[in-house]
Amino acid sequence: MAEVPVLVHNGKPIVESCILEYIDETWKENPLLPEDPLERATARFWAKFGDDKVLPSIWESFTNDGKEQEEAIVKAKENLKYLEEELKGKKFFGGEKLGFVDIALGWLAQYESSVFEDVTGMKLLTEEEFPLLSAWKLTFADAPIIKDNWPSRDKLVAKFQAIREDHLLKKASK
Repeated sequence: MAEVPVLVHNGKPIVESCILEYIDETWKENPLLPEDPLERATARFWAKFGDDKVLPSIWESFTNDGKEQEEAIVKAKENLKYLEEELKGKKFFGGEKLGFVDIALGWLAQYESSVFEDVTGMKLLTEEEFPLLSAWKLTFADAPIIKDNWPSRDKLVAKFQAIREDHLLKKASK
């Protein structure tokens, strides 16, 4: 059974991508989304782009090997180029302050960098190819609210190693 992120607040469950918007609307003292409606829509677009394009393309490169993995990496890098472009002139996706898009894409800062490389032996997001995303990953990971709450890297590597091996075994048995 798949794990789905759930926030339970006042006895009511909020799931998946709705969690960030719920937090933003409930605790207004530290807004995640910008005030401006166009900027809010843009932030939602980039978060959705991460969910719908970036994550699936990186997942394909993670759960395949050989030629299929190479093709998936090309697609993943094409998607990462859009994120790289969006970061031009900015510290975070929304500007100088950590926000909605950064949190929605935060998995890139840990999973992609060390976990992906340790599990697959490949580096997808290089500093040479993606200097702005590479700098963003470090800045994001160094933010106290993030740094103090990272999951254990060793546990993530073990978990994703098992997931990858399972996918490759199932694929090989077909």
